[in-house]
Amino acid sequence: MTTTRFAPSPTGYIHVGNLRTALMNYLIARKASGTFILRIDDTDPERSKEEYVDAIKQDLEWLGLHWDRVERQSDRLDRYAEAADKLREMGRFYEAFETPTELDLKRKKQLNMGKPPVYDRAALNLSAAEKEALRAERGNGVWRFKLDHERIEWNDGILGGISIDAASVSDPVLIRGDGQVLYTIASVVDDTEMGVTDVVRGSDHVTNTATQIQIIQALGGDCPRFAHHSLLTGPQGEALSKRLGTLALRDLREQGVQPMALLSLMARLGSSDPVELRSDMAELIDGFDIGRFGAAPTKFDVQDLFPLTAKHLQSLPLADVADAVADAGVPAELAESFWAMARENITTLADLKGWWDLCRDGAEPLIADEDQAFIAEAVALLPEGPFDGETWGAWTKAVKEATGRKGKGLFMPLRKALTGMERGPEMATLLPLLQVIRARG
Repeated sequence: MTTTRFAPSPTGYIHVGNLRTALMNYLIARKASGTFILRIDDTDPERSKEEYVDAIKQDLEWLGLHWDRVERQSDRLDRYAEAADKLREMGRFYEAFETPTELDLKRKKQLNMGKPPVYDRAALNLSAAEKEALRAERGNGVWRFKLDHERIEWNDGILGGISIDAASVSDPVLIRGDGQVLYTIASVVDDTEMGVTDVVRGSDHVTNTATQIQIIQALGGDCPRFAHHSLLTGPQGEALSKRLGTLALRDLREQGVQPMALLSLMARLGSSDPVELRSDMAELIDGFDIGRFGAAPTKFDVQDLFPLTAKHLQSLPLADVADAVADAGVPAELAESFWAMARENITTLADLKGWWDLCRDGAEPLIADEDQAFIAEAVALLPEGPFDGETWGAWTKAVKEATGRKGKGLFMPLRKALTGMERGPEMATLLPLLQVIRARG
């Protein structure tokens, strides 16, 4: 069975970059009628916060990305300890004691000599006595996985054939000196024991994937299928990392972005397929193909979400937005006609209040000097209420016959006098909602 996972660290809110990973893994699982695991990677006790765990779940639920089960790495520390012991017994795990300053000096020396800045494995030459002395002086060392210096190869679901020389990569640190288990080994153990078959993540993980493949093999596990999606940039190709703090999903939600608009964009962004607004999750799942995505950096512009949001809102019946319409202050008896008017003229649901304010309170008339007499004559011809969808047509016909005005010269001054705006909804649907005019009628 196809099994995927989304494995956020609860050290902050989910942003659009995280969402891309979550959505791809979710769609792969659902398209194969498989399992989607939400795995909380919370092995860092200092930075992991329960409030972020709750926030991650809330954001995924808002989007409709429902998980089949939740796992937490903090509940599985004994499994990582067992894996570490196994690697030690195999001679693939060793303790190293260099300080960050010493490692930095080593890297600079290697670069000056034209060599790749990889760890030189000096710790492998330490005697037991030397290790004891270093522990007494510096505390426990870090634990590194000893890579086999051979080529690591896999067929990536997006990037194609990948081949990395393990000799060009430092032996990865899997456990810190303070005992904290790092992502690399925890992820391997979890993916193996949870039967994860497909892993989609950012292209910044390619080297990490290479080392994880060797760890998986050392522990006797089966390697999942890997795919590495491109990283997002800003609309001008600039690094997005500095702006991700303003692109948290909860911030987008606060700005009025609709879930289906966001999902429709992210399910196609960076692929060879055009972005198309989808009506529901089933359409997203059916149209998803990981092989259609490319490796080039992908431009993301938050402004692209708002036309999609507007288009999505236009497709919704009143039942789906009834709470928002009521919150805008619209009386229940006018809700249906109000939504029919407003739906074509809003970008987000927050815009509803402005339209109801106009309907309830009217607007400052916008009347040119040369139109003063015309407007006075037109208002005198306004029929008695109640108004309905036919009122505007009947009124403007009467005004045309009385004044001789037609076309833009007829309709525009009336619109501006009633709404204070040159553009807006169809007046036939708006006029019956204008409470001040209704009272006049």
